[in-house]
Formats: sequence, structure tokens, C-alpha cells
Amino acid sequence: MKLISSKFIHSIAPQLDLLNTIGGGVAQPQLRVDQHPNGVIVRVAMPTVLADSFRVVLKQNQLTVFSEYRHQPDDPLAAPLFVQTLALPANLDATRIDAIHENQELRVRIPFAKPGQQREIDIKHHD
Repeated sequence: MKLISSKFIHSIAPQLDLLNTIGGGVAQPQLRVDQHPNGVIVRVAMPTVLADSFRVVLKQNQLTVFSEYRHQPDDPLAAPLFVQTLALPANLDATRIDAIHENQELRVRIPFAKPGQQREIDIKHHD
């Protein structure tokens, strides 16, 4: 006599895996900001987290770096593994931010703005 069906076990396994992750099943993230002559680099090291789990979002002058866990890539249920929001100072050029993940580390590179830098604004014509 089966008390628990295999279908039930397969349906609940992702939730158990997620709860294990939330309960400490991943490495502690390490974040640091390094200043270089051309700008700053935000470094996030999370050795057990896949590169595809990271996201970098810029909204106004707020840079948010986060990682989330999904049992399957298309799974609607996601658990945040790490979230950090940084206020960017005016001397950084937010239009030229880029990010790379290599050697188990996410690097978000933010160059300094050039002093006195100006940008010409295109004028749209509606005739």
C-alpha cells in the first residue's frame, strides 16, 4: 500500500528544493566596490550560483544587482538569493555601464563621467 504517490513527490520536490535554498543551501554572497582610474567595478562573488541567475537593473541613479533561484528556467516561482541596491554618484556615467560574469564572479563596470561632458539632444520634427 502506497501512502504517498510518486506524482505527489515529483510535484512537491521543487518547493522542497526552494525551501532548502532559502534556508541556507547556497554560499554567502560577497560584494565589494573597487575604484580604478577609469571608474568603479562592483564585484559580486557567489560561487554556487549560475551566471544566468544574476540580474542588473538601473533605474534613475539606483543600480540594483540581484540573483534569484528558479527550479526550472521557466518556473514562475522564484526566490531571491541576493539583492543589493547602490545609489550611483553623479560622477559616474550610467549610460556606459556593462556587466560580465567570469570565474564565478559578476563584475559591473561603471566608468567615470568625463568632466564637462555634454551631449547634444536630437530635435524631432513633426511636420
